[in-house]
Parts: sequence; C-alpha cells; structure tokens
Amino acid sequence: MKLKTRLWISFGCIILLPILLICASAKLLIQYQLSVIDRTYNVESSVEDIFPNTTKLFNRLMAQMQETIRRDIELNPDNFKEDTYLNQLGETLQTKGSYLIVRKGDEIIFDSGDLENIYQYLPEDAEDSQGYSNGTYLGGDRSKLVKGQNIEFSDGTKGTVFIVMEVDTWIPELKVMIAELVITVVAVLVVTAGVFIYWIYRSILKPMNVLKDAAKNIKEGNLDFKIEANEKDELGTVCVSFEEMRVRLKESAEEKVEFDKESKELISNISHDLKTPITAIKGYVEGIIDGVADTPEKMDRYIRTIYNKANDMDRLINELTFYSKIDTNRIPYTFSKINVKDYFTDCVEEVELDLESRNIEFGFYNYCDESIVIIADAEQLKRVINNIIGNSIKYFDKPKGKINIRIKDVGDFIQVEIEDNGKGIAQKDLPYIFDRFYRTDSSRNSSKGGSGIGLAIVKKIIEDHGGRIWATSKEGTGTIMYFVLRKYQEVVNE
Repeated sequence: MKLKTRLWISFGCIILLPILLICASAKLLIQYQLSVIDRTYNVESSVEDIFPNTTKLFNRLMAQMQETIRRDIELNPDNFKEDTYLNQLGETLQTKGSYLIVRKGDEIIFDSGDLENIYQYLPEDAEDSQGYSNGTYLGGDRSKLVKGQNIEFSDGTKGTVFIVMEVDTWIPELKVMIAELVITVVAVLVVTAGVFIYWIYRSILKPMNVLKDAAKNIKEGNLDFKIEANEKDELGTVCVSFEEMRVRLKESAEEKVEFDKESKELISNISHDLKTPITAIKGYVEGIIDGVADTPEKMDRYIRTIYNKANDMDRLINELTFYSKIDTNRIPYTFSKINVKDYFTDCVEEVELDLESRNIEFGFYNYCDESIVIIADAEQLKRVINNIIGNSIKYFDKPKGKINIRIKDVGDFIQVEIEDNGKGIAQKDLPYIFDRFYRTDSSRNSSKGGSGIGLAIVKKIIEDHGGRIWATSKEGTGTIMYFVLRKYQEVVNE
C-alpha cells in the first residue's frame, strides 16, 4: 500500500473512528448512569432530565424524599425535634445532594447544611412554597430548590420541615458520568491516534532501519548482503532502488578487482613478451657490432631476424592499444558492403605469402556465390583472420604445419572455418579460450608467448558485427575455429 494512501486512511480514521467510538461510549455510559440514578433515587429519568441539569429532575428527586418525610410526620411528628433522628435524616439527604431544615415556630432548630443565608427567604407556610409537588426556587446566587412540609408537634406548636437542594451543581452520578465521558474521550483519542501513528510509523521505520543498516554496510565496504523490500510503497521503491545500487556497486567493485587483476596480468604478459624479442634484438645487434656476422649471408640473416623481432614487438604493442579500446568500447569500426568472394580472395593472398615463408601448407576453399555481400569492417575482419591464424602458428607442434580456410553459405549467414593441424586444445580448456589472458599453455616459454588477448579481441570484433564465434578441437589432431556473419539483403519496397 502506498504511503500516501496510508496517510489518507489514517487521517480519515483518526477523525471518524474517535467520533463513532465516543458516541457509542457516551451512549453506554449515559444508559448506565441513568440506571444508577433510577436505582439510587427510585425515579425514572432520561437524558433530557440529567444533561444538562434541570430543575425538573431535582423536583422529581425531591418528591420521593418529601413523601418519606410526610409519612414520618404522620407517624411521629416529635421525631423532628430529636437530634439523633434529625442528624440521621440529614445525612441520608446529603447523600442525595439535599439538606434538611426544621423550623419550629419562628426558630430554626435544625440545619444540616449551614444555610443561614436563605433563612429569610424560606416561606412562612409550606403552602406558600407551592405545596408538595412543586416547591420554591431561590434564584440569583443562591440557586436552590426548596420544598416544605407543614408539621404540628405534640405540644401544639406549628412548624415546617424543608428539603433544600442546590440546583447549581450536579448530582454525584452525573459528576461521575461527566468524568467517565471525559476519560473515555481522552482514551479513545489517545488510543486511536496511537494505533494509526504506530501503523504509519512502523511502515516508515522498518524500511528506514533497513536502509540505515544498508548504508552502514556500504560505508564499511560490505556489499555482500541483500536489501529486502516487503512493502510496495514509496519507501519500498527506495529500498528496491537502493538494492539495485548495491548490486551495481558490487558489480563495479568486482569488475575493478578483475580489471586490476587483468591489468597486472597484461603488464606481466607484455613485459615478458617484449623482453624476449628485445633480448634477441640486442643479441643480434651485439653480434653485428662484434663482427660475428662476417659474411653477407650472416649479416642478411641477422638483419632479417632483427626485423622479424621488431615486427613481433609492434604486434604486441598494437594488441595492447587495441585492448584499451575494447575496455572503453571505442573500437573504430568503418562498416561497408563487402563482396565475400573478392574480399576473402584478396585477404588469403597476403596470408598465403606469410605462411609459405614459414613452410606451412595453406588451402583456401570458397563455397559461396559470387553475389553474396556482407556488412563489415574490412580492416577489423582482417584482424580476426590474422589473430586466429597467428594463434594457430604459435601452437604448431608438427614438422609440417597445415592451415585451411573454408567459406560456406549457411542460409542467412556465411560461415568461415579456419582449420589447423596443431596440437589441439583440451576439452577442459575449450570453453575458456576466448576469455582474456586465458592460456592453455601455462609454461610461458619464449616460443609461445603472446599477450593472451588475441582470441578475446577476435570474439569482441565478431560480436560487434552481430555474429558468433566458437571452436572445436581434438588433442593431437588440430583445431577448427568457426565464426558466422549475417548476409546483406536488399529490402524491396512493393
């Protein structure tokens, strides 16, 4: 779920859910307190009666107490002169938020609430307080409801028993209900907000911790871990991007290690292979200087050997230069239409002269039609052929070498086969011969040097032409190199 969606859901729930929970809780609490009021005061009440406080409710509550006093007056009016009885009755009334005042004649003989400030407002006769059912309301800063009951004591003295209830306060049950409502509202708001904040926080915190640990690992150079992105939100996307970055960093680090290794190996190879012809050149030059080449034939042989060794050095330097272009993908290609028959005929003429000078038998067989054309870089394709043949010459182990080149038409492609009768390649080495610096012969003797990148260059050039190269070989018999190139076909618009 998207983080934005989570926020909107949380926002809506934080507003709506507390309202629903508060309404439901308030309804339950009010119903509960109404039942408590009904049990405590033995009166049926409703929400309108208790919230807000109304004189109607107090009047109903006092009616019950008034009825109790009326019965006590009928049974024994003199009880209302006894302190014990009056204190007990006063305490009972106070539990219901009311006070008791007893007046005998013109004298107040009992007051359970210290209400001297209203004595002067008490009616002279209970009938003046609108009787048993209604009572008198004292407004202003007094806010009291007074109900009176006339009484005649046994000595003939008349008096009045008053029940006074303060209507500017709430009954205990209502206070409890309000407190419970406030607590419930706060609890609902805190719990609801907490739950959804935790939901959002967890959805942010977990991927953030993952990213923090990943950043720490990367900072310490540790790239051998995996970033798990369980969520499909914005932070999950960041985790995926971070994982891709980690993978690329690891690949770059591995490539750098491999590149450093290859560079060191290349320097070692080139250094060794340059040292061999340089040593030979120095030896022959010293021979000329010392007069060892004292005949025209020796002098000619020495000079020709020096020339050949210089060519070997030039070839090695060219391979090194070309290798740097491979790594930066800056091989200079000039593609053009090439007639297969004409190109390979001219190419093998140069090869044949060189092979004859080395006493190597050479054969060329073209099975392609004269009209077949390919798109290729003539110079780079010649480099491919020369590198393959040069590699064959390097590993000849027979007195009479032989190399055959065959050009075949294979549907949409032409296939070039270069076969030799050298010592062959072991099956375990065959899959790796196109890898850089891979050598089937690790002895590195002077006669089989080389930079180790010749066939890697061949593979790169063929693949850049959209072709494919592979080899088959049998030890002791020889090797066949194959590569295919796509034919050029004119597109005819109808």
